[in-house]
Amino acid sequence: MKISKLLPGSVLFLALAFVGWAQAQTNTNDYYQAAQRLASQLKYQSGTIQLQGGLATLNVPPTFQFLDGDDAEKVLVGLWGNPPSSVKPLGMLLPAGTTPLSTNCWAVTVDYAADGYVKDDDAARINYDDLLKQMQKAVEEANKERQAKGYPTAELLGWAAPPHYDPQTHKLYWAKKYRFTGQDMDTLNYNIRILGRRGVLELNAIAGMNQWDVINDQMPQVLGMVNFDQGNRYADFDPSVDKVAKYGLAALVAGGTLAVAAKLGFLKLIWVAILAAKKFILVAFASLLAIFKKWFKPKSSSLSSSPYK
Repeated sequence: MKISKLLPGSVLFLALAFVGWAQAQTNTNDYYQAAQRLASQLKYQSGTIQLQGGLATLNVPPTFQFLDGDDAEKVLVGLWGNPPSSVKPLGMLLPAGTTPLSTNCWAVTVDYAADGYVKDDDAARINYDDLLKQMQKAVEEANKERQAKGYPTAELLGWAAPPHYDPQTHKLYWAKKYRFTGQDMDTLNYNIRILGRRGVLELNAIAGMNQWDVINDQMPQVLGMVNFDQGNRYADFDPSVDKVAKYGLAALVAGGTLAVAAKLGFLKLIWVAILAAKKFILVAFASLLAIFKKWFKPKSSSLSSSPYK
């Protein structure tokens, strides 16, 4: 299987996400005040939460808090500067006592891909070392186009935690280490996939590698929070009526190599740096501003045109 085909346009999305963030910083004070107003409107939940009308159940303990799909999109688009997605997330998990503007915050997005029943009969045959090499090669190839367009490049350093599949719970998890051009801190990308009757629940966490100990300690708890409801479970698959996905477990691991970093983590790291320094910082991307200014007219705040103000 050629993994490079599983990464269409992912880093272009990353660069465009940064453009949206850069526009928001034209007036940092206005943006910060607007961000605080938006963050104060978020409604945090805990306890038993139904996802997508009975698709799955999320049991959120006191150590975590949950934002529904609408609020999760407000965070991703309105606060963290990502372009709107055609599919709204099911929600977002954050550690209790933090907000999306906290410098020590990390978050887990919850999504659902209704691509069909993913067969797991290849689980024991996957060579994850070989898969990693293919993924690294795919990132290198994608960097050529990104560099030619003036976008920052990325390096997949390796596994932070190698893929592990539990055939009893049908849950797959792994973690990767990235290094982005101009960033002193490596990026942690932690992924959980839960197989169901008609699709896959996707839980994705992005943070700095300096948060590895905290996240690695708490992700097993996250892993046990969510399960498909009866009728949507992996065991409920009916081959006579249900669709089978066109990919297997190896493609699940390889398919999100950079897309998730675009959605959550890359911008998050930049925003944390700004809050920590209390001033406008462009990190290593000052050279990109000249390119951005040719394409876009600056705005006073990303929230000024957002439906979520």
